[in-house]
Amino acid sequence: MNTPIHAVLNLTLLNSKNDASKVLCFQAVLLGALLPDLPMFYFFVVESLINGEPPSAVWGQLYFQPGWQNLFDTFNSIPFVLLGLGVAYYYCATFWLYLFLSMLLHILCDLPLHHDDGHHHFFPFSSWRFDSPVSYWDPRYYGRIFRVIEMIIAIGGSVILYRRASAKLMKSTFVAVAAIYSLVAVAWLISGRTMYSVIF
Repeated sequence: MNTPIHAVLNLTLLNSKNDASKVLCFQAVLLGALLPDLPMFYFFVVESLINGEPPSAVWGQLYFQPGWQNLFDTFNSIPFVLLGLGVAYYYCATFWLYLFLSMLLHILCDLPLHHDDGHHHFFPFSSWRFDSPVSYWDPRYYGRIFRVIEMIIAIGGSVILYRRASAKLMKSTFVAVAAIYSLVAVAWLISGRTMYSVIF
């Protein structure tokens, strides 16, 4: 899934019922939703913007180098996240509990949505990787279907989050997210592609 979708989905599903911890929960869940993907942004900046490598080399070769893979896998490791979750639960550390829960949700959503570019989710104990028949981005493996699903999650989740938010800045942020994904949907329709053609 795309990183903004992880953020919207996690914030929608992992919300604190305790008013006193709502802000803390929001911050932890947002950070936890982003953390598994942050090494990839760093990778892109280093290889593409600093080293000047072409996109074909960045995503076709450099992405799969062991050094980079180990970095990605560290932030997408179920054992590491479960360890952090256990420690946070033992010490009743609310912020860290929500952060690791959010990371785990991110990982579990990603696991079935990568065809040949997934992570080794049991790093460092195993190099096994699940090669899913489904890809969230590759049209050869139902990527178009998941683009539609992601748009629905983004718009629907933003509406829910807007209704929950009390601060004007937060409300404006969720309106912006919903508006951006709605414009993408409208652009597809204006370009002559029906929802049926987008899916199939």
